[in-house]
Amino acid sequence: MAASGGGGEEDDLITAINVTPLVDIVLVLLIILMVTASYIVSKSIPMDLPNAQSGEEGPPRTLTVSIDEEGGLYIDAEEVTWEQLSSRARSFAASEDEPRAVIAADRRVSHGEFIRIVDVLRTAGITRYAINVNPQDLAREGGE
Repeated sequence: MAASGGGGEEDDLITAINVTPLVDIVLVLLIILMVTASYIVSKSIPMDLPNAQSGEEGPPRTLTVSIDEEGGLYIDAEEVTWEQLSSRARSFAASEDEPRAVIAADRRVSHGEFIRIVDVLRTAGITRYAINVNPQDLAREGGE
């Protein structure tokens, strides 16, 4: 067959994709992401701050109440009785502007014991509390 037309070029379809420009664009986007991520993660500028007598505390304190499987009651990892829980919760609530507590209860503790802890805390004036859970249990139960 004779070639038609001049110039001797063939009109073949381009079947390969040139990935070099794509790689260049991805690398530039990656560099931009890395630079901006370092600014987002660092929320404060590191510096040597002076000491002051009138400075305020950082994050608010919380009262940590735990109850184990046998019904052992703990405040900040120190074993206490129900009466001690009540008196320490009242003194904690009186010393804080917004008293907060974290309750950690073993999964085998009865519902009544847990509610008793909540009731003691509320009676003492601690109305804001969080319930400590195992995040792995949440992931497992949510996926089923």
